[in-house]
Formats: sequence, structure tokens, C-alpha cells
Amino acid sequence: CENLQKAGAFKSRGAVNSVFLLSIGELQNGVCTHSSGNHAAALARAASLRNTKAYVVMPNNSSNVKIAAVKNYHGEISFCSPNLESREETLKEIREKTDAVEIHPYNDYRIIAGQATAAKELFEQTDHLDIIMAPVGGGGLLSGTALATKYFSPKTKVIAAEPKGADDAFRSFNSGVFTPSVNPQTIADGLLTSLGSLTFPIIKENVHSIITVSEESIVEAMKLIWERTKLIVEPSSAVPLAAILENKKEFFKQRIGIIISGGNVDLEHLPWTQP
Repeated sequence: CENLQKAGAFKSRGAVNSVFLLSIGELQNGVCTHSSGNHAAALARAASLRNTKAYVVMPNNSSNVKIAAVKNYHGEISFCSPNLESREETLKEIREKTDAVEIHPYNDYRIIAGQATAAKELFEQTDHLDIIMAPVGGGGLLSGTALATKYFSPKTKVIAAEPKGADDAFRSFNSGVFTPSVNPQTIADGLLTSLGSLTFPIIKENVHSIITVSEESIVEAMKLIWERTKLIVEPSSAVPLAAILENKKEFFKQRIGIIISGGNVDLEHLPWTQP
């Protein structure tokens, strides 16, 4: 349940691992990144733990709760248009101005290694799993999950879930050729990013399959988690359960572990209360 994690998502694992691997000299000018929210807050927190500055580029349509989380950890936010090109260009300007160390949200082996600890802990806390599931956006969590599974439970299948409106991982995985998203649209804002050059090869080699799900199923799964488990989760966290709900026969009698990736949701705009 990474929704109970510091900063409210699994991103704290990779951010802390990355920042704590930097030397005092490397931290002198701070760290920087671009993120829709969860990695931004996680990096700001990790930077504060090492008494350094965090510069964060966020799209101007980021949720209020995620903006507030970054500010709470004293991250310095620069807003940009909600597309990857604008994010990267704004981050480049900040990096050149500050000489801060860039910590990519997912395409970084330090990040992947940190995210892998979520699956490691799940295997330590449960008996044999037939399947372990995680959502996929940029692929940091899924890559880490796949590598941890290969080491700690090699007979367990790794299955990812992704929104149909942001299905670059599904298309890339099935074609074998990296195919980035163009104008992705989904309520699961944490999964809008495309796979990276480091995450895609790991996923291609170590993941069993990727399933896409509808927006309606994501909302249904999110609401079910809230109602049955009393856990606050964000839409991205509900995507694996949505995949199970859409494919009940395929998952029947399987022992499945799901990584609940985060719980940073705007309580004023819950999806089942919107017209």
C-alpha cells in the first residue's frame, strides 16, 4: 500500500535512493526534475532530508493536492504547458541556470532500483504469488517490480495494467518497438508519461503481459477500493484492479499481489462525483 508511503506514493523509494547516493558536492546546487506530482513531492522531500534545494517543473494542469505536497516539502515549482516537450525545455533552462543535478522521474537506474523495493517487501510479507501486478506509465515501478520478481520470486508472472487512453507501453510491448504516446488522455494522471530508454528494455524482457483498461473500469475499481478496504487511492493505483475486473475469467483462482501505487487524490474532485 504505497498510498501510505511518505509523500503518498511509491515515488519516495526511488527519490530517496537517488538523492542519498549523491555526494555532498553533487548536492551543493540542489536537484531538479519534471513531474506531474508524485515524483515532484518525493524528490522535494528527499532533498529536504539532505538539506538541499529541489527545483521541480510541473504541468500547469497538475492537481491542487500534488502542488500542495511539493510546496509542503519546500520544492520550488516552475509551471509549464502539459506536454513532454515543454517539461523538458523548462527543465533544461532550470538546469542551466542552477547547475542542479537532474533526477529523472523514471528513466534512471537509481530510481528503478528504489522502486524495486516495493515488490521486494511484498514478497517478504506474503506467501507464493502466481501473479504480481503494477500500473505502468514511464515504467520505473514496473521495471523495478520485474527485476525484483526475477530475483525473489522467478516463477511469479509480472503483469502490468495501463489506461487505453495512454497505451504506449501496451503498443510498444506488443510490437517490440518503442512507440511513445501522442496526446494521451486518462483520468490516471500519473500514467500519462511514455516509457523510457532504460525502462522499455527491462519491461520487454521481464514482463509477461500488459493489459489496457477503460476509464469507466478505472473509476469502478478506485471506488471499490475506497469502499471495501477503506483506503484512499488515486486513479493510477486502481488500474491493476480494473484489469482484473475486466478479465475475471483469466484471473480466476490466481493468487495475485497488486502494488497500490499511491493515494494523492483531490478530495474536491473525486471521479464518481463529477457530472
